[in-house]
Amino acid sequence: MSNGPADQPEHYFSEQPAVDDRERAIAFDLDGVEYELTTSTGVFSGSRLDPGTSVLLHKVVLPDTAGVFLDLGCGYGPITKVLAQREDAEVWAVDVNRRALDLTRRNTEKAPGTVHVAVPEDVPADLRFDEIWSNPPIKVGKEALHDLLDTWLPRLKDGGVAWLVVSKHLGADSLARWLTERGWTVDKHASAKGYRVLRVDRAEA
Repeated sequence: MSNGPADQPEHYFSEQPAVDDRERAIAFDLDGVEYELTTSTGVFSGSRLDPGTSVLLHKVVLPDTAGVFLDLGCGYGPITKVLAQREDAEVWAVDVNRRALDLTRRNTEKAPGTVHVAVPEDVPADLRFDEIWSNPPIKVGKEALHDLLDTWLPRLKDGGVAWLVVSKHLGADSLARWLTERGWTVDKHASAKGYRVLRVDRAEA
């Protein structure tokens, strides 16, 4: 899931993409580590690493301790693959797009950490997360987006944090205001290339 560029097909958040499956390889570098992934048509940003995802990965310090992490709207798995480089990381990669989930499984099968790839309803109801990372699907509409965040953000552990990247012109600041109104502590952590990275904190109990 993501807020993506204007030419991004809308079917990336469909359960079963209607377009033919045409795979390709992409690569990106993060902190001197080269990541290679397989992507395809019918998934979000299937031809490259999405610029918003790139901003998120470059502007947020990766977890430096063991934890349980959620990649919400994982697509073909770039965030999951980065988070799972820690052997003591447990990463849940969640999406509604079955093609994307299959790609994530393949892209992370040799990752040092533990990766669970799942549709939302298959995530255990009592599972809580140390961090949530997401390039959320702004184009599903405000109501659906709000429902998504209302569902998953409360599953942060006490003291947990969510990192969200949103295009400025697609409503990053208005989303920050809405989250604040919902009682979350929101910080505009970073901005780059037309995107805003929001830090959303859950207070200690």
